[in-house]
Amino acid sequence: MTEQTNPENTTAPEGGAKPEQHQEEVSYHAVEKNGRITAIWEMRGRKHLRTIDPRSEEGRHLLGHTDNPEIVQNAQV
Repeated sequence: MTEQTNPENTTAPEGGAKPEQHQEEVSYHAVEKNGRITAIWEMRGRKHLRTIDPRSEEGRHLLGHTDNPEIVQNAQV
């Protein structure tokens, strides 16, 4: 006697979601043109998530730049 499995009777993982897939790490890539950083790409694996302006607060933070004199003073101490 052979037993056949019916896909309708199999139980899905908790929440009905697909089995856990490995989440790829988020990375940031500076885009340079004529010696200047013109954009920062946020990537997950090979997928482009968004573009960050290097002049924005987040862009300056990612690049390690700041215009806040209080932070600059604390960094020099």
